[in-house]
Amino acid sequence: MSTRLDAIAQAQALVDDGAFEDVIGTWVAIPSTSQEPEKRDELERYLHEAIVPAVEALGCHWEVHENSDPVGGPFLIAERHEAEGLPTILLYGHGDTVQGQDDRWDDGRDPWTTDPDGDRLYGRGTADNKGQHCINLLALLTVLETRGSLGFNLRVLIEMSEEVGSRGLREFATEQKDKLGADVLIASDGPRLKPDRPTIFLGSRGVATYKLSINAREGAHHSGNWGGLISNPGTQLMHAIGTIVDRRGAILVDALKPPPLTNAVRNAIADCEVDGGPDAPAVEPDWGEPGLTPWERVFGWNTFEVLSFETGNPANPVNAVPANATAYCQIRFIAGSDQDGFEQAIRDHLETEGFGMVEVEASRMAMAATRTDLDEPWVERVVVSLAETLGERPAVLPNLGGSLPNDVFTDLLGMPTIWVPHSYAGCSQHAPNEHLLLPIAREGLGMMAGLYWDIGANAAAVSKVTEAED
Repeated sequence: MSTRLDAIAQAQALVDDGAFEDVIGTWVAIPSTSQEPEKRDELERYLHEAIVPAVEALGCHWEVHENSDPVGGPFLIAERHEAEGLPTILLYGHGDTVQGQDDRWDDGRDPWTTDPDGDRLYGRGTADNKGQHCINLLALLTVLETRGSLGFNLRVLIEMSEEVGSRGLREFATEQKDKLGADVLIASDGPRLKPDRPTIFLGSRGVATYKLSINAREGAHHSGNWGGLISNPGTQLMHAIGTIVDRRGAILVDALKPPPLTNAVRNAIADCEVDGGPDAPAVEPDWGEPGLTPWERVFGWNTFEVLSFETGNPANPVNAVPANATAYCQIRFIAGSDQDGFEQAIRDHLETEGFGMVEVEASRMAMAATRTDLDEPWVERVVVSLAETLGERPAVLPNLGGSLPNDVFTDLLGMPTIWVPHSYAGCSQHAPNEHLLLPIAREGLGMMAGLYWDIGANAAAVSKVTEAED
């Protein structure tokens, strides 16, 4: 009779015998970047050639849907229904990637061809996010093959627009609410705290981007003849931003700050040290909000970042007072922050500080902040299962420092969300040399196989608890 350990061993063997590399290699070979309109056909090809065979192997019925947003790519939804009364798990992933940046990879690597090098498996999408949802789908298949059933109902959502802000996802989820409803979302994206520390997180910080600009006049003017006579937009914008965030990165505008950290959140992240591995930058303990640990700043606080700043012609400076200056700035914020009030707060603050000439424009790309309660029963179920597989409890973060379209699941679809990342902060996602660590993939396959096994084995008890909660 097959056991939980058999399922875990079979899942981990997919890395040992090279089967995992074979599968993800064919998925990476599809250049499904959503950031290049000329590759739009590759988005649908990824769904049909990579995901459809995977969900058909799981006995799922599937559908591919067009996106109502003209910029967005298609969606795939799939379902395996085993029985009424069983819990339903929703699996999410995104098959789109950022641009390949083909000519910038080291050692002549092709981003669309996987290349193993020691523990690293290079290729665009290996970490973000093809490799991560591949691990989950293969772990599901392992449990199905080992036990003959999952023991729960499964729904799958793969989108192809996450790297352009999940365009159209909310509208699609609203239309397909009946087909996407579930007891819990269990998905994988983002990084672990450390390469060797399994992690779960329960939500994500939100993101809002703003263009700050000063347009003083038509054309630049000779700095010798006009310097001291006319305003310099670069100087003005620099000082305007300096009233919003100080020299150490601490936010100066109260309306852009989050509510105070709760003891529960503070305790949860007390030992959540971030380590991106040997290629990651060193954490600077004196940067950011004073009085907080570095981990509290990234998981329990808001940050204001200057993403770019341009005035004059940086590539070819001339002796002239520039006519304009532009900065793109971004707020990463936790649940409970007043996102809807950010733009007006920035505008009002700049006016009060004497910088009314600064124009403030919100970017189209924004995501809300989310956080599933730490005492949600599904959280403990997942933690207990992973701890049994690992021999120790994983780190539990209230939210990821980055941003995901998690509000679609928490707010719109109304379910708790648990993310089990299979990558690490030094994976070079969004950059040349993106890679997945094969030891993390192997551990992830075992963790997820054990988790899916436990959910199926305890399905009757979970269903009764869920009914009682309702």
